[in-house]
Amino acid sequence: MSGVWVFKNGVVRLVENPGADSLHGSNGRRKVLVHTPSDEVISSYAVLERKLFSLGWERYYDDPDLLQYHKRSTVHLISLPKDFNRFKSMHMYDIVVKNRNLFEVRDM
Repeated sequence: MSGVWVFKNGVVRLVENPGADSLHGSNGRRKVLVHTPSDEVISSYAVLERKLFSLGWERYYDDPDLLQYHKRSTVHLISLPKDFNRFKSMHMYDIVVKNRNLFEVRDM
């Protein structure tokens, strides 16, 4: 558990990563998802979808608020916000974990 303990009005609470945007690391640098075989930065959902399709992922259309992908040979499901501007580092790491050695998150 990381963060800052804040004492206010007689209450102590943990504030994780105060003031940090989830697209920026602790060093203030922007996080990006990179397709490692091609060393290509994923700059849009169109680029990401092409990479996922080539790896055997299929698109699900069940939820209108999400982009969802499933791989038949696994139980994995990738769920992403429809708006690429809301694509955060937690989504990037989800893709990395479910596609070992094919994607990585880097600081820009």
